[in-house]
Parts: sequence; structure tokens; C-alpha cells
Amino acid sequence: MQSSSSPAHTAKPHPWLAALNNYRDWRLLYIFLLGCSSGFPFVLIGSNLSGWLTDSGIARAQVGLLYSVFAVYAINFLWAPLLDRVRLLGVCRWLGLRRGWIFTLQAIMLGATLLLAGLNPDKDLLLLSLLALLIATCSATHDIAIDAYRIDIIGKDANKVPAASAVSIVGWWTGYSLPGYLAFANADAIGWDGVYLWMAAILALLMVFTLVVREPISDRRALQQAAELRYQGMLDAGNSPWAKAVVWLTVTVVEPFAEFFRRNGVRLALSILLFVFLFKIGEAFLGRMSIVFYREVGYSNEQIAHYSKLVGWGLTILFTLVGSTINIRYGIVRGLFIGGVAMAASNLMFAWIALAGPKESLFLAAIVVDNFCAAFSTVAFVSLLTWLTGRAFSGAQYALLASLGSLGRTTLASGSGFLVDALNGNWALFFVLTAVMVIPGLILLVVIGKKLRD
Repeated sequence: MQSSSSPAHTAKPHPWLAALNNYRDWRLLYIFLLGCSSGFPFVLIGSNLSGWLTDSGIARAQVGLLYSVFAVYAINFLWAPLLDRVRLLGVCRWLGLRRGWIFTLQAIMLGATLLLAGLNPDKDLLLLSLLALLIATCSATHDIAIDAYRIDIIGKDANKVPAASAVSIVGWWTGYSLPGYLAFANADAIGWDGVYLWMAAILALLMVFTLVVREPISDRRALQQAAELRYQGMLDAGNSPWAKAVVWLTVTVVEPFAEFFRRNGVRLALSILLFVFLFKIGEAFLGRMSIVFYREVGYSNEQIAHYSKLVGWGLTILFTLVGSTINIRYGIVRGLFIGGVAMAASNLMFAWIALAGPKESLFLAAIVVDNFCAAFSTVAFVSLLTWLTGRAFSGAQYALLASLGSLGRTTLASGSGFLVDALNGNWALFFVLTAVMVIPGLILLVVIGKKLRD
């Protein structure tokens, strides 16, 4: 018989309520604000630029080719180690390592955006492309710092990671969709040059967000110093300036990638990298040509603004939070597989639009299905990459994984316009092919998931 002094039995909360409790964390607000900053540059050189060039009469093959500037996202891991180790003079001392890099790169993008506003695509296409490349490079670099900020401030708690990933994605889509909605809703009234002046004002607001958030506290520097001592012994380096420089360079450039392979094993590490490369190619092919498709099939800029941007933003937020809760409840790998299958199937909705024509009800249905599937798979994808990242070199290792995903999504998908031309403008067949592209990644996920469980 239980004593009256014994503590009463406390019932465990329902699993779904326990999953939702992971969102009661003030750090998620900071992750959301920086997520907005991460998504916004994609408006500048993505949908806005595509709409501007299409309205200016630029050929769709050239529009698709201009997306090759996103290739810098695929190679940003080459300089990512610097963001884990190099502190910008003055700025990083004032704001900290992560925020210092983010703020500086936002300032450069602000200047480039103001220059873009004064260009004419018909006459200044080369300069426009160079400015787009500059913005893409700064954006890809400040994404390294933003992703590392999220990993540093939230840790690797199995339940917190999906919640942090979801909030980051919600922030990304907020920074992408709301400004995108404003752009397309007002492009006909104020012109695309006026739109880019608005975009510059939004970028200035995002810089204020960077000043508001707190710098994360982590054991990164202690772990890096331990790695330096280990390499100093391995290289038999003394205390001379040259020896210290060699050790510093080795730890900065080699150790982030060596530690990833050492921790996972070579075979599993290579399988992970190949999966990350292949998983979202089909989605990227669809995304690169979506604005061109909407315009060619007969939808107006206002319809694109309302359904693709505004409605799509709300749906993405809802479905991202739902998807992250499911991932907390049932596991990241299982959620990622379900999301991948659904993502491939959702591409067929756009094939239906290509056959049926510009019906608003069908457009809305396609946006609902596509945003649900994309949000569900993306939160699981980001959670998996975060979980696979080490703490000492969070910026470099996450960038390695994310850049490989970008390599598949940008370099291959930049030829999406040529593929549509090769199909003689058969949009329905194009979207069927994008659905088939998901299958190799799903097969690899089955293999990786088994190894990770083992």
C-alpha cells in the first residue's frame, strides 16, 4: 500500500501534446527571424527576377540559364570553414561570430539590390546577371552562418531539432512568399524597378532583425582548440608561427570534413552525400519553371501573387508545423520517406493544369497539394541534415550537406528550360518526368535509414 507521503503518480502527457510542447522555446523566435533573412534573397534573384525577365520578353531558355547563379549554393562548403573560424574585425567583436557575418553580407546585398533597381533587362542583361551572382554568393554565404546559428543555439536534441527546423522553414517561406506576393501584386502598377526599391527597404528591415536576435553560446571554440592540439601532435608541429599557421589551416579546412567521414564511416558518409544530392532534383526542375509555366498557361501576375505567394505562404506555414510534429512523433527518416513519395505525386497536379488550362480552382488545388508535400518533406530533410552535423564545425558540415542538395537543385535544374524546349513545350510530360526524378533518392533513403538505425 502506498504511503501518504509518497509522491502521487503523474500521468504522462499525450504524445502529440508532448510533441507540441517543443515549440515553447524563446530561441525559436530568433531562428524564425533569421529564417526570414535566409529566404528573402531567393525573391530577389528567383521568382522576381524570373517574372521581370519574362515580362521583358527574355527567352525562357535564358531565364532558366540565369538560374545557374544559384550554383554558388552548391559550392559554398568550399569557404564555409572560414565562417566557423574567422571573426570579421570590428563587426564580429560587436555582434559575435554568427551575427557579424550575417549583418555584413546583408549590407552588401542591400547595395546590390539598389543597383538592380536601376537596370533594364533588355540593355543590361550582363550587368544584371553579375549583380544576381553577387547577391547569390552573399546569400549562400550568409546561409552558412544562419544554419550554424540554428544548430549552435538549439543543440541536437532529437525532439528540438524538428521543431527548430520547422520554425526555420516557416521563417524562410515568410521571407520568400510575403515579399514575393507584394512584388507580383504590384509589379504591373509600379514596374519591376519600383518593386526592387521596395525589396531594398525590406532587406534593411531584415538587418534590424539581425541586431535584435542574441548570439548563441556554444562549446565550439573549446572543441576546435582540442582539434588543434590533436593535429599539432599528429603533424609534430612546434610553437613557431609557421607551425601554428599550418595547424590552424589544417583544422579549418580539413578537420570539418574528416570528422564527418570519421564519425559516420566512409561508406555511410558517401551514401548520405549521394542521397542529399539526388533527393530534391524533381522539385527543383518544377520550381525553376513554375513562374514561366504559370504565365504561359494563362495565369496573370495577380493570380500568381494570390495563389502561389500569399496562399502558398499560409499553407506552407501550416503544413510545416504539422510535418514537424509528425516527425517528432514518428521519426525523421520515416517522415522523410513519406514526404518524398508525396512530393513526387504532387508534381502530377501541375501536369493536370497543363492539360486542363488556367482554371483557378485547379490552381488552388495544386498549390494546396504541392505546399503540403513540399513542406512535409523539407522539414524532415532539414532535420536530418541538422542531426548529422557535428558541433565543432556546424557551419562547414551543414554547408557540405546543404550545398550538395543545392548542386542537384541548381546546376541540373538550370537546364529545365532546355528540357521544356526539347519536349516542344509539352508541360504535362515535363511534370511527369519531374515526378520520376524522385525515385533514386527514395531508394537511397531506404538504405541509409537502415544503416542509421543500426
